[in-house]
Amino acid sequence: MPAYNAAKTLRMTYDEIMSQGVVDLVIIVDDASQDDTAAMARTLPNTKVYIHETNRGYGGNQKTCYKMALNEGADIIIMVHPDYQYTPKLIPAMTSLIGNGLYHCVLGSRILGGYALKGGMPIWKFVSNRFLTFVENIFLGAKLSEYHTGYRAFSRILLEQLPLEVNSNDYLFDNQMLAQIVWRGFTIAEISCPTKYFGEASSIGLIRSIKYGFGCLFTAFVFRLAKMKIFPRRFILDQTMMRHVTI
Repeated sequence: MPAYNAAKTLRMTYDEIMSQGVVDLVIIVDDASQDDTAAMARTLPNTKVYIHETNRGYGGNQKTCYKMALNEGADIIIMVHPDYQYTPKLIPAMTSLIGNGLYHCVLGSRILGGYALKGGMPIWKFVSNRFLTFVENIFLGAKLSEYHTGYRAFSRILLEQLPLEVNSNDYLFDNQMLAQIVWRGFTIAEISCPTKYFGEASSIGLIRSIKYGFGCLFTAFVFRLAKMKIFPRRFILDQTMMRHVTI
């Protein structure tokens, strides 16, 4: 769990994770929170807690999470936000899809099943999500229902192939990661995920969302140019040009 100011929701997210009966270890990385997230994390059993002394951003937090998971010998790694926006009850299903060798990446989609607006997603976020996903599917040649969910599961085999360290340290990290997965020819599975939008749930504002949207379009555009061999493959394989885009 990449955590930032999640003290109010961390415990209930953790409890629901552990109640599923399939998780061996919970890794919590606190990104220099200004509340009691770190103190709360240290009280939870079956956890490994790491604290960033300075804020590294959402992508930088995930980099630490995945590195720690691989170092712990994990075969299946699931990333879920500790703000309780995504229900941990889907963990057994996501684990099964990877554990049975069907997929190496599974996303919890807010769009499948029509849960996004029902769960309180602001209409402007819904519209931008649909637009970005439409464009990204065209450029990346994929057929995902959305690219912007924060609920993801990966196999160890897949994570070890991704050059995550060179991706953005901010929100664009998620999008770059999916582009790298598609580039390597992996099929991404999706399952319908109900979500909740409430005061304690993390969310980025309008201005940062606009910057994030342009970053996503840029990633997709570079991907297509690399596929057409107009840009060198390294632009999508290591994201060298995109790591300096601040979102």
